[in-house]
Amino acid sequence: MKTKVLLSFILFIFLGVTVSRASERYPKREFRGAWIQCVNGQFQGMPTEKMQKMLISQLDNLRQAGINAVIFQVRAEADALYRSPYEPWSRFLTGVQGKAPSPAWDPLAFMVEECHKRGMELHAWINPYRAKTKGTTALSPLHPYKKHPEWFVSYGGQLYFDPGLPESRHYICKIVRDIVNRYDIDAIHMDDYFYPYPVPGESFPDDLSFAAYGRGFIHRDDWRRDNVNILIKELHEAVREVKPWVKFGVSPFGIYRNQKSDPNGSRTRGLQNYDDLYADVLLWVNNGWVDYNIPQVYWEIGHAAADYDTLVRWWAKNAAARPLYIGQDVGRTVAAADLQNPSQSQIPAKFSLQRSLPTISGSCLWYAAAVVENKGRYRDMLVNKYHKYPALPPTSPFIDDKAPGKVRKVKPVWTEDGYILFWTAPKAKTEMDRAVQYVVYRFDRKEKVNLNDPSHIVAVTRDTYYKLPYEDGRTKYRYVVTALDRLHNESKSVSKKVKL
Repeated sequence: MKTKVLLSFILFIFLGVTVSRASERYPKREFRGAWIQCVNGQFQGMPTEKMQKMLISQLDNLRQAGINAVIFQVRAEADALYRSPYEPWSRFLTGVQGKAPSPAWDPLAFMVEECHKRGMELHAWINPYRAKTKGTTALSPLHPYKKHPEWFVSYGGQLYFDPGLPESRHYICKIVRDIVNRYDIDAIHMDDYFYPYPVPGESFPDDLSFAAYGRGFIHRDDWRRDNVNILIKELHEAVREVKPWVKFGVSPFGIYRNQKSDPNGSRTRGLQNYDDLYADVLLWVNNGWVDYNIPQVYWEIGHAAADYDTLVRWWAKNAAARPLYIGQDVGRTVAAADLQNPSQSQIPAKFSLQRSLPTISGSCLWYAAAVVENKGRYRDMLVNKYHKYPALPPTSPFIDDKAPGKVRKVKPVWTEDGYILFWTAPKAKTEMDRAVQYVVYRFDRKEKVNLNDPSHIVAVTRDTYYKLPYEDGRTKYRYVVTALDRLHNESKSVSKKVKL
């Protein structure tokens, strides 16, 4: 008898360790993002139908690769890849700034719908200050520069809103409020372009705004940082005010500060957010002015000036007050050989490091097309190993941690379309409580229900039904359904036994 008890105890411990290791290897919660940019001209002048087909193909491919969030660039230079009442259509869409697409369509509305169909988040990516890139030869009469040239400065052959002007901040906040109000997006996203990257031999021309709005700052660098701090804080407040469930995230340059500038900085030798771009990212994170942070750690492990391993560990240690994801460069990762095993790329080493640090909750891939094209077999590695099973995005308990109610009336029904598992949405008093997605799990007859094991997830859907894979009606399964609200809080489960 004692032997049986001992064996049962050993088996219990073994199964527990196995489940634990499986959940570490395949986390149920993980941000798996990809950037879709417009500034590379991939859509420029493309007919509406062709671009829609291209985007659908990319989204299908990304979904199959386990991506659960798409960051879509919609405002590159005070323009719009959406119907804006304030700014002109982007030349990166139609080829000519101000020219509307024909046949008419709204790329942002289209992407929101298509991403949500596939259980993916859609983050609307804007560039706040840049107003004209070098390749733009003519500005539309609707461009804000045409109405308020006094808000802008020229630097490095490009045009920028002057960050020192209150009018610039108010206008940018107005644009963000409009996007959040009119589109069912999951987040507003800003990339690494705060103050522009330094141009050798050229000073940023903000003498007039510093003289007028210096606010008593002695050092201009401190004033510039404060200008960006104010914008970040005001944008965060604007998003919360319009729709409290919409997140606000940033994707800064990969180095905060070098140790040469700050003893608490990273052991790196490169351009710095704090000193060169006037972006005090840690202040934003620690003050809760951003809801997630994706530093662009695009270098390889072993890079002489900016070692990936060093930087990832630094961010994991210093920026954990808000969800932290790592920006990955697909092309550079597959091109760099593993230092311990030169016959393979650095994909395994980077994923192993990322998932070994508990304060890192996922990654975002630069750029989506590189994944779709399967550069260096990166996509194959996601499908077969690192994203083998689905993952839900991380929760945001600092915004809301209340789960929705349980689904109701779970019932399998024979229909002319097959055997369908139906359920009814839980009741909700507020939009924050409303269920917007459902997770369907499947377990064999004798399996213990473990909702932490993502290998049992068969669907993440906005539908209130799931088509069952009926065979001969002889095998028993248990299906479990949970509800997710807008911030991915998961309800208690409801199960149903079926024979398939």
